[in-house]
Amino acid sequence: MDLTTIIGLVLGLASLITAFVIEGGSPAALLGLSAAMIVFGGTIGAVVISFPASALKNVGTLFKMAFTSYQSDPLSRIDDLVDLASVARREGILSLEERIETHPDVFLRNGARLVIDGVDPELARSIMETELTYMETRHEAGAAIFEAAGGFSPTMGIIGTVMGLIHVLSNLTDIAKLGPLIATAFIATLYGVGSANLIWLPIANKLKGRSKQEMTVLEITMEGVLSIQAGENPTILGQKLRVFLATKGREKQDSHKVAADA
Repeated sequence: MDLTTIIGLVLGLASLITAFVIEGGSPAALLGLSAAMIVFGGTIGAVVISFPASALKNVGTLFKMAFTSYQSDPLSRIDDLVDLASVARREGILSLEERIETHPDVFLRNGARLVIDGVDPELARSIMETELTYMETRHEAGAAIFEAAGGFSPTMGIIGTVMGLIHVLSNLTDIAKLGPLIATAFIATLYGVGSANLIWLPIANKLKGRSKQEMTVLEITMEGVLSIQAGENPTILGQKLRVFLATKGREKQDSHKVAADA
């Protein structure tokens, strides 16, 4: 599980509820079935209208991704590419065929096959860049679903509040009940704004962050594969690929290399 997502969600909800209780409120007062139906049902309905079925069928997987730990290790990928470059330089490009078949990353396997098959470098780059572009587009489409939910949710909350106030104003005979009824009406706004800023938009941001991490690793892979095809020195290749890493990442890569050499 991704602890940052869980901790953030729990911390956010706990802070809101605790602050409400400190001010003398009761947690039970925050519960409202009709408000939840209006906000969450209305939000889901609006999202379903906004996106095609082909995009919506992946919502469950995307939601799961936000709560699942993601391992993106550019250091290991650089090490893999340097090793492949060493083998190719020593034994030839064709010697990579057996090695890449067992590699878990599909993008690396496909790129290496292009090199092994002798595809023109410019064509190989074009193919891999096209794959990266469409992959990034798919990632953006997934995050857009949750961004849309974050946009619709507060509006649905306002709609729920207005509906509640209509109900209140149509029953003004019992003045004593006006306060509780108005408070109940505003629960919908709380649900709408709260879910947008604690669930939908944070999940969209999480997916965007994951996409950037994955795209960095894939860009490293593409440059590494094309450098292997060009016959670059493995040591120079490692230095070249380190420019994709932040300063701390480069320091870790250097330490990792020293440990490996030892």
